[in-house]
Amino acid sequence: MKPVFLIGYMGCGKTTLGEPLARVLGWQFVDLDLYIEEKEGMTAKEIFMTCGEARFRELEREALEEVAACGGDTIVACGGGTPLQAGNMELMNRLGVTVWLRTSVERIISRLVLPEQRSKRPLLNDMNNEEIMEAVTRGLEARTPFYEEAQLQFDSTYLESEEEVNNTAQRLAAILMQMHNA
Repeated sequence: MKPVFLIGYMGCGKTTLGEPLARVLGWQFVDLDLYIEEKEGMTAKEIFMTCGEARFRELEREALEEVAACGGDTIVACGGGTPLQAGNMELMNRLGVTVWLRTSVERIISRLVLPEQRSKRPLLNDMNNEEIMEAVTRGLEARTPFYEEAQLQFDSTYLESEEEVNNTAQRLAAILMQMHNA
């Protein structure tokens, strides 16, 4: 089986769903940002600040190629901006299966305003809920044409409890296995 690349806006559930999905399938899970951080010995924020976004995007592309080269049986949670970089969607679609995790702007915001999410996303710390709503709406609108290049769109609305996460992971696993056996 080819690697599965989960794409979508921040808060859509790439990591929340990706880890249990990998468990259900008996595969490994890779969070692309964490992979880059471990390899570089810096956080993504530090890489952006010290080396710039262009360097981060180069590292991201290298990481995509490395993870894809490992072959199948891997669920990869991509950064929300990964699909926007030239050639990344083409690479992921060629070497794996891309899944756009979709949910409503309201659901994304309800997740992003949680204290544990705000602490992981420093850009949100200085925004009130209305500003977050505007930023998410604009950001999602700009990114949708890239996300639409995914081979599969999957509803990631129900990830608010452990039971919902497990049920959603089971549903997506069944779809992926059906695609694999087709």
